[in-house]
Amino acid sequence: MAKSLVIVESNAKSKTINRFLGKEYIVKASIGHIKNLPKNRLGVDIDNGYEPEYITIRGRGDILKDLKKTAAAADKVLIATDPDREGEAIAYHLANEITPANPEIRRVLFHEITEHAIRDAVQKPLDLNTKMVEAQVARRVMDRLVGYKVSPFLWKTVYRGLSAGRVQSVALRLICEREEEISAFKPEEYWTLDADMQSPGSERFRSRLVKIKGEKPELPDEATVKEHIRQISGQQFHVSDLTKKTISRKPYPPYTTSTLQQDGARRLGMTTKRIMSIAQDLYEGIDLPEGRVGLITYMRTDSTRLASSAVQEARETVAEMWGLEYVPAKPRMYRSKKSAQDAHEAIRPTSAARSPKAVAPYLTPQQAKLYELIWSRFMASQMADAKIAQSSLDVSGGDYTFRTTGSVVVFRGFMQAYQVEKEESEKTLFPEGVKKDDSVAIRELDPQQHFTKPPARYNESSLVKVLDELGIGRPSTYALIISTLLQRKYVDKDARSLVATDLGMAVNAILVKQFPDIFSVGFTAEMETELDQIESGEKDRVQVLDDFYHPFHRALEEAMESKDEIKESLQENTNETCPKCGRDLVVKWGRNGKFIACTGYPDCKHTQPLNEDTPDTDEICDRCGSPMIVKNGRFGRFLACSKYPDCRFTKSFSTGVACPEEGCSGTIVERKSRKGKLFYGCSNYPECKFATWAKPVPKKCAICGNAYHELRSSKAQGEYYQCPGCKNTIPAESE
Repeated sequence: MAKSLVIVESNAKSKTINRFLGKEYIVKASIGHIKNLPKNRLGVDIDNGYEPEYITIRGRGDILKDLKKTAAAADKVLIATDPDREGEAIAYHLANEITPANPEIRRVLFHEITEHAIRDAVQKPLDLNTKMVEAQVARRVMDRLVGYKVSPFLWKTVYRGLSAGRVQSVALRLICEREEEISAFKPEEYWTLDADMQSPGSERFRSRLVKIKGEKPELPDEATVKEHIRQISGQQFHVSDLTKKTISRKPYPPYTTSTLQQDGARRLGMTTKRIMSIAQDLYEGIDLPEGRVGLITYMRTDSTRLASSAVQEARETVAEMWGLEYVPAKPRMYRSKKSAQDAHEAIRPTSAARSPKAVAPYLTPQQAKLYELIWSRFMASQMADAKIAQSSLDVSGGDYTFRTTGSVVVFRGFMQAYQVEKEESEKTLFPEGVKKDDSVAIRELDPQQHFTKPPARYNESSLVKVLDELGIGRPSTYALIISTLLQRKYVDKDARSLVATDLGMAVNAILVKQFPDIFSVGFTAEMETELDQIESGEKDRVQVLDDFYHPFHRALEEAMESKDEIKESLQENTNETCPKCGRDLVVKWGRNGKFIACTGYPDCKHTQPLNEDTPDTDEICDRCGSPMIVKNGRFGRFLACSKYPDCRFTKSFSTGVACPEEGCSGTIVERKSRKGKLFYGCSNYPECKFATWAKPVPKKCAICGNAYHELRSSKAQGEYYQCPGCKNTIPAESE
């Protein structure tokens, strides 16, 4: 009896599905795409409807041969590649290759890797979605045209080997523009005024000045604050308003690809690339005692829609785990964004009853953390509102009003499953016995000076959020966008922040000036809409590509005409002459960054390192006694002897903090991990293995006497110092 052939993308998934379907089916993997555009040429026939030239990927020939042979002996072929545009394109190429061997080809979609879902899908085969394939081809061609035509332009203006991407360059633009905002920012002084107050019952509470003559207070400088303090000191204060109310806080919707990446990066500290890789493993299958099973539904989705069966199971599990009071009267439904394709459900566990604790022994630590996050968010989305009692106390005297607020969680509701990041305080901030019209005494006024802060740099979480809000790219591409920018050295990471490098700033400036429309946020978002319209059949692929290519080609021609001027504009005069030929020396860009070169090239090939990144230090060379200078290398900054190349002594950049390990004589120095992430370790490594991600600062703790603090940052607190001994924190702005 002939069997049916099922083709999936990965070997891991094929083993799981084979077990579910049994002996009547043969399950094999294509190992992703079998065809792609050629690497060494454009591969797009612009004059023939932008027809792509697909070739078999090296190493896939034997796989394709085996699939054809198996298909020829099968009664039918079911192509079950991933349920998205890329998966549909893979299915299309597979179908074209296999049809001569077996024309009985259908498409099946696996939204979750569970026995019920797999068996149900193979009983409902579909036709290939050619409109979805057309949309994928349009994106691929568009990206190829930009990449293979703009990159050579960058080679001629900056240096050979650079590359540009249609969507990545817009993400780079956002990062660079934020860097420009930060550089141009001028801090402004402002003050706040707090008061320690005493109730009629002699209980103390703290309050903040919120109104002067009914308006928000403006306290720009110390003199203004002192004048208000003088006037406040002569006033009699009383409780002018006291309100108490209970509010409901609704749960968040289940995860989409974008919100999973944002939350995973923010809460778990993972990169978006790592998040998607782990999610893929959880989707494809994990070995449990009952066999291999997918733990979550498909992780590339922009929908918050949930299957009714999944909602019902969640409600039953909530009732069992926490009680009926945590189950809302009606199942919760969530609306997806207007721009959502809504092809798949939200990301959720394949079984609500499969708790994180139950599966944790079979997962890696990172898999367990991400699964718990997905499970918790899904369960919370089907739970009752949290109830929070809020209170507000206004104390007034003359023209001045101070306010104290507080809140208490009276019913945790969905927060039993999903911890909100800023959970309300468990106590009120003023005495319960205070009543309206009570007289209140001010015991102390506490003015505090502050300065406005520049906008924060993007991190992976906030960049994904803004890309999603602006409609740039698709959530499934965000991880690749960020990893590509880091790989190309257009962006670096400082702790978790994404910082544009000098190279990134230079490339962005050129692209924005020469291609203002192609690399604009609005144009790129519009292209995403048009790709969606190709998929829905509203627009024709060739027409969309025509509308894109012709203005792009004109801009490229104009840019190429001015390439020499652009290249010259990037060079900086040094006011020095070449020691070999006497011509002027200029600063140029190269593969390893900026360097100094002779303007007589190619007749004179003199070059020398650029010394703009070598400031003097107080350090002395251990070998020859010369001053040490700071240099930047591929592994970050380091100290080098100023007599280089005569003396080649170097050492790591020190924080000035002694190693805290008992008996160790080393100091804590800057180091970089294999993946380029900055951390701090002992200079006596490998004898001493002390290491920390937080930057040690030589600042003695006033509470426990520890010799140093660690510089940390959070979304809620900004930058702050924390003692690693007693955990006491000090705001960085207090310095």
